[in-house]
Amino acid sequence: MVDKSERYVSLLTRKTLALILAGGRGSRLGPLTAWESKPAVPFGGKFRIIDFPLSNCINSGIRRIGVLTQYKAHSLIQHLHRGWGFLRGEFDEFIEILPAQQRLETSWYAGTADAIYQNIDIMGAHRPDYVLILAGDHIYKMDYGPMIAYHVEHNADLTVGCLPVSLEDARSFGVMSVEDSGAVIEFNEKPDDPQSMPGNNDVSLASMGIYVFNARFLKDRLIADAKDDSSSHDFGKDIIPSLIKAHKVMCYPFRDVQKGTDAYWRDVGTVDAFWQANLELIGITPELNLYDENWPIWTYQEQLPPAKFVFDDENRRGMAVDSMVSGGCIISGALVRHSLLFSNVLVDCYSVVCDSVILPGVRIGRECIIKNAVIDRSCEIPGGMIIGENPQHDKERFYVSEKGVVLVTPDMLGQNWR
Repeated sequence: MVDKSERYVSLLTRKTLALILAGGRGSRLGPLTAWESKPAVPFGGKFRIIDFPLSNCINSGIRRIGVLTQYKAHSLIQHLHRGWGFLRGEFDEFIEILPAQQRLETSWYAGTADAIYQNIDIMGAHRPDYVLILAGDHIYKMDYGPMIAYHVEHNADLTVGCLPVSLEDARSFGVMSVEDSGAVIEFNEKPDDPQSMPGNNDVSLASMGIYVFNARFLKDRLIADAKDDSSSHDFGKDIIPSLIKAHKVMCYPFRDVQKGTDAYWRDVGTVDAFWQANLELIGITPELNLYDENWPIWTYQEQLPPAKFVFDDENRRGMAVDSMVSGGCIISGALVRHSLLFSNVLVDCYSVVCDSVILPGVRIGRECIIKNAVIDRSCEIPGGMIIGENPQHDKERFYVSEKGVVLVTPDMLGQNWR
């Protein structure tokens, strides 16, 4: 019987190398990722998406981490340098940035598996027993230690983190069929007709893009895949399906142990999902608790003054209701309702912001109305502008999502600040 004590798990995490795939374009986020990769996009008032898998690693006791970057990575690399340089190399702790750099006579990473393969020598140099592969663009809190222990306990070659998703959403994920033992018997990447879970025709069992490999086994599989000219060199499309028949592949259900329910996990890959996940945070008891002192989310943040609310006249009162307002914001005689404001946002007099996500550095002029919107960083909204009330007018000027969320970027306003 495998020892599941905290000491045992901590020894496993110390022998684990985490590799975070953070090079994706995030094209479904539309103009929001026109100038930076999805993992660098702000989230939750003061964080970036990449902060969540990184914080999960640190809180899980995994302090050897590689971040694989590619698409428009400058802001991501800058963020990592500024906010994640506190690990100590003397203790074999590090966060290494691994950009595509023609290490193996190729240029860009051709797929998720190829990205790891191109850094196979770096992986080997750290001599891990286990390799934890993570997506850098999901929002969740997870202790990876029990998953690694589960992997070892079941003597698996590969363990895949999984959770139920709706059949509609399953078309965007790898979908699995499993035995009662947890062994994966089928894996289909982004199927047009996802298979439902036994006993529940409304959901499929989906991969979270979280994999635990035995290090030697992963190296052998990557080398074999690199030699296969017919492969697209992707974990979901090629590596995992090829392993199921001849090797032991287990699924690890991501559960909230305290509540006994499926845990919080969001793929904020569309404007609608990004808007909704941010606004969920302002609820009275949101599923994602950012105030959890036992599982803090780390990030880089500027030194900013507290948020300020000024003017208390009858028709010009600076106030925010059912909202989250970050440091450096000034609500000057304006009303903010059911919205999330990132740092350094100014809302000027007589304006109304409702059901919206306002990214850092935005300036909203006087007498504006903004509803159901995402305003990209550093936008300057001219006085009197109305956003979110006339869908046809919005479509002529801005990006409007399938569910009617209006995305406004500086480029759309003729403000080429970047």
